Amino acid sequence: MREDNQSSTFNFILLGVTGQQKQEDFFFLLFLFIYPITLIGNLLIILAIHSDIHLHNPMYFLLANLSFVDIFFSSVTIPKMLANHLLGTKAISFGGCLTQMYFMIALGNTDSYILAAMAYDRAVAITRPLHYTTIMSPRTCVLLVTASWVVGNANALPHTLLTASLSFCGNQEVANFYCDITPLLKLSCSDIHFNVKMMYLGVGIFSVPLLCIIISYVRVFSTVLRVPSTKGVLKAFSTCGSHLTVVSLYYGTVMGMYFRPLTSYSLKDAVITVMYMAVTPVLNPFIYSLRNRDMKAALGKLFSRRIFSQPM
Repeated sequence: MREDNQSSTFNFILLGVTGQQKQEDFFFLLFLFIYPITLIGNLLIILAIHSDIHLHNPMYFLLANLSFVDIFFSSVTIPKMLANHLLGTKAISFGGCLTQMYFMIALGNTDSYILAAMAYDRAVAITRPLHYTTIMSPRTCVLLVTASWVVGNANALPHTLLTASLSFCGNQEVANFYCDITPLLKLSCSDIHFNVKMMYLGVGIFSVPLLCIIISYVRVFSTVLRVPSTKGVLKAFSTCGSHLTVVSLYYGTVMGMYFRPLTSYSLKDAVITVMYMAVTPVLNPFIYSLRNRDMKAALGKLFSRRIFSQPM
């Protein structure tokens, strides 16, 4: 297929999570259930933080931005999957596929860097409490979030442009329910050696925030273990527990997907992507609200304010 008209005539076929109709029906119902909860849960987190002045601090500012990213992260792929299932089609245009891939990479990287910023925030709060307000100033928080978005988009752009330059002249079936870089590279009939090198470079860039998270928590644990009070230790761990849970879920599944050779990828691996693309964003609001008394109080105030403000 010629590259000059590929973008206007070429469609990919999204095989889904498993490629089996009965199982696809199950995942359709699962996503139909998960997606509204993801939107509502993360939106409630943002509204609760915005409406409660007691939550106007760096930790919750970063959490609100994480929820904002998670809303768009899920919205890039799930609505398309639901629409295709309802319409009885699996097609996605070449341009739509590249757009999906771009935003998945950009938002995934942004998510990881915000998680790293949250770990840094907890490390500063526990290891340097007297200097916390100075180090984690509003300006610093805005810079951390802005840098997360810039790095995320900067990492997504070259992968998208390189993929757009490839030729796809044979198999059109993408072994996933959305356009991911790994199955697309396996479909190309062009020379993909440079693309693969760039992909692994991108994986390396994606690993930087994980390294920052590990360093932050090494500092946290080394400081906490020197605290003589058991109550102080438990309090310190409780402030980090929610974040560690989210990081473990997110990076555990991402590493299982991308930290391995390209040739080992197959359709069965699409199930792994469901975890970090759909399940983790829907769990985040519950993890942070159920393990955090301040968030539960803010959500309670938000609901009571809405109930009592309704006209009788």
